[in-house]
Amino acid sequence: MVERNPSLGILAHAVAILGVLIVAFPIYLAFVASTHTAQEIVQRPMPLLPGGHFWESYKTALLGRAGGSGAGSTAPVARMMFVSLVMALGITFGKIAISLLSAFAVVYFRFPLRSLCFWAIFITLMLPVEVRIGPTYQVVSNLGMLNSYAGLTIPLIASATATFLFRQFFLTVPDELIEAARMDGAGPMRFFWDVLVPLSKTSIAALFVIQFIYGWNQYLWPLLAATGEDMYPIVIGIRRMIGGGDSQNEWNIVMATALLAMLPPALVVVFMQKWFVKGLVDTEK
Repeated sequence: MVERNPSLGILAHAVAILGVLIVAFPIYLAFVASTHTAQEIVQRPMPLLPGGHFWESYKTALLGRAGGSGAGSTAPVARMMFVSLVMALGITFGKIAISLLSAFAVVYFRFPLRSLCFWAIFITLMLPVEVRIGPTYQVVSNLGMLNSYAGLTIPLIASATATFLFRQFFLTVPDELIEAARMDGAGPMRFFWDVLVPLSKTSIAALFVIQFIYGWNQYLWPLLAATGEDMYPIVIGIRRMIGGGDSQNEWNIVMATALLAMLPPALVVVFMQKWFVKGLVDTEK
């Protein structure tokens, strides 16, 4: 039994609070900047208390600023967030669906070179999109999928990591469940939908959080695949807003956009935290 030490407890809490403050302070500065005008932000010293332009900044960011004075992009952030949402959900559901089916095939079907197929999938971990971006762009361009939702999502939906995780989980499923399903007359897909998928719900939830954040934060591939402002995801949009020096950028709009971009991933983590942790640490079947 571990003996409790009050001094160590206070120290641990102090370190945790310090860490939270270090992480939260830049977010607070971004919030403060989003509530001031662009001219007030570039003054020295920068204001450390919220201003009175909160609604104006966020409304301008969400709806666009056709007559804005900034040097960068003036596309509406609401459209960028919609593109990012479609892209993140498409990548997330695509990765989970393909990984479930591929792991199911590798574990429960007997076919020639089954192990070779699995290791061929696993070796693709050494070939992320950054390595194969040239050939991938060529294929997407030849298929006419540039500047489209399909072009933004399809090249990113395959996942060797998720396939490996589901394979390892399926290997732990008791053989008695398989025999019981066979005795009940269930076919392979009935066994998959009625037994394996419900058992995998915590793993699916954990992967949903990870893959949603992965899809939402994509930068390099959308930078090439999106050729028009109407298909910019939010990460690209933030970069496009910065078009010159400090005095030429509307930093209040940029900071408001950055905070808006943080909301969906943060909400996903907050609302799915229980399932996320359970999916990573739960060993019950």
